[in-house]
Amino acid sequence: MAEMNVVPLVDVMLVLLVIFIVTAPLLTHSVKIDLPKASSSVNITKPEHIEFGIRESGDLFWNGEAVTMDLLASRFAREAARQPQPELHIRADRHVHYEKVAQVMALAAKSGLVRIGFVSDPAH
Repeated sequence: MAEMNVVPLVDVMLVLLVIFIVTAPLLTHSVKIDLPKASSSVNITKPEHIEFGIRESGDLFWNGEAVTMDLLASRFAREAARQPQPELHIRADRHVHYEKVAQVMALAAKSGLVRIGFVSDPAH
């Protein structure tokens, strides 16, 4: 026998069709409720952040102010104790040795700062 028997396939399709016809009205049934109207604007609060810059020469800048590696531990600890904790945005020159960036990140993490990110220029 070289022909395919399609009767079981038609039976299954008809059963599925009946199931969808019966359940479709139940899924779209909804209760009409007159909801209260209110207008409000979203209150977006941006957390404070620390702009930390590292130049190719190794100079460090805290929000534009030159700092030394010795002062960073105390500053990071003071900022980590604040609530809400500020974000640390690291802006490193593209030619800075990774070791310098890693030292700053390790010092910040050791002090308790958990929100550390890199700022890059998407054009390059």
